[in-house]
Amino acid sequence: MAYFALDLGSLEKMDIESELKGSFTELWKAFFQLDGKDASLLSLAQALLRWHDTHKYCSKTGQPTQKNLAGSKRVCHTNGIIYYPQMSPVVITLVSDGSRCLLARQASFPQGMYSALAGFCDVGETLEETVRREVAEEVGLEVKSMWYSASQHWPFPNSSLMIACHATVWPQQNEIRVNKLELEAATWFSLEEVVEALRREPRPLKQEDGRFSLWLPPKWAIAHQLIQEWVKQQSNMPA
Repeated sequence: MAYFALDLGSLEKMDIESELKGSFTELWKAFFQLDGKDASLLSLAQALLRWHDTHKYCSKTGQPTQKNLAGSKRVCHTNGIIYYPQMSPVVITLVSDGSRCLLARQASFPQGMYSALAGFCDVGETLEETVRREVAEEVGLEVKSMWYSASQHWPFPNSSLMIACHATVWPQQNEIRVNKLELEAATWFSLEEVVEALRREPRPLKQEDGRFSLWLPPKWAIAHQLIQEWVKQQSNMPA
């Protein structure tokens, strides 16, 4: 089955909304309203459209590149260089001290939403090195052990391959030191708190005291999968 994506950026936004009797929203907000299949297709479409928009010219000759019919590559006919869409590897890690998991939020997150730690792989790094560096840089903790879980394409900021991992730290060395340049907050959450958050709808919910209840990424997001895996692991541990 073939799928097609069309960039409507050159058209008047108000005209499109009027014609389709709807309204545009930011991509990350739309993801909270979609199921896994539609979100995956939208993610692919957005990534390809953005890649074509930023690779119209050859980086060596400066001449225009031409895309093939499938939109899977661009070619500079001056020197024959073929350009393919690429993804940036990002490690997303759920950290645990044995009985709690660490969740963090950036200032750009919706109110109350927390997720796993994430960071780009540096050139020359292994996944293990990236996990240890990111955890140390963002929350000041030393990783004891880590293991791979799964992967997922993510269109933010510019087409990333999210590589999901679990990591543990020493229970006696679990004091969080938040890097305010990277995060707004990071906190340890108990199994009960996480299970309760998983039952909530993925949207901001203001409490009577003015604070927002903890809520988590949508079910199809790789961060949600990591959290579910941790809950299952904790639930199967002997009392």
